[in-house]
Amino acid sequence: MESYRKNIRVFLAFFGPTAGWLVLFFFVPLAIIWIYSFGENSSLTTIKTTWTLDNYKRLFEPEIIGLFWRSVWLSVVSTAICIVMAYPIAMVIATASRKAKPWLLLVIILPFWTNLLIRTYALLNILGTRGRLNDLLHWFWNMGHGALELVGLGSLLGEQFEPIVFLGTPGGVMIGLVYVYLPFAVLPIYSSLERLDRNYLEASLDLGASQWHTFRKILLPLSISGINTAAIITFIPLLGSFLIPNLLGRGQVDMIANVIERQFKSANDWPFGSALSLFLLYITFIILAIQSFAAMRKRNQENG
Repeated sequence: MESYRKNIRVFLAFFGPTAGWLVLFFFVPLAIIWIYSFGENSSLTTIKTTWTLDNYKRLFEPEIIGLFWRSVWLSVVSTAICIVMAYPIAMVIATASRKAKPWLLLVIILPFWTNLLIRTYALLNILGTRGRLNDLLHWFWNMGHGALELVGLGSLLGEQFEPIVFLGTPGGVMIGLVYVYLPFAVLPIYSSLERLDRNYLEASLDLGASQWHTFRKILLPLSISGINTAAIITFIPLLGSFLIPNLLGRGQVDMIANVIERQFKSANDWPFGSALSLFLLYITFIILAIQSFAAMRKRNQENG
């Protein structure tokens, strides 16, 4: 590919509209939010820019810090679960036959074809106290209770099935987060496993290494780049999740995005909402910067 300097007009013809779009619809709104974060409400509909830092100082209030750490905790645990579940799924797809591989990828991509709101409402039907999951657990309880009664141990399970409460709990929110963002973890890991030279695995097994040793010493290190990418692109949207904790949390398991939404709507505190939004953006930039520096350092070490 030639350098853009050799044909600057062609480069500008392609780059100009894209740059203009980014400036108009990304950087300008972001700059407005940044200015709002240093302002104060002078009336219900007017924000006065006073360049105060009070909105950023409020970020360190105990309630906001607790909410932030809950968001980080839910995001970290959900990301870890996604990675653990995604790795074997990606391995199955990467090692599948050519005919089966497109269909398996379709199954992973298929949820993206359905609106997130519809999928979340479907989870409400599944996770409710009278939902499908509790119905299934009730059926297993009846089966187990009947089997235990035959041997005189029916009292071990109690006299009546008590539905498990998922909605309004961290566990229920985590189930929704993992369900929605699991494909984000599968695809990068699959991509790294697909490019993997399988001769390394065959050589390890031929030399007498067990399958577990081959996985731990060969396969896992060679696919670590895909795992890191999956962790980043899964954790970042998880941290800013709004709809899932809003519906499945029932107002009892809020994340930082839910508080941001309230500042802009019900509380009408746009300056503080802007500071919260930018704080979340700063965290995202820091995570991406750490990942970029780590990748650059690894590349420099490999190049000697």
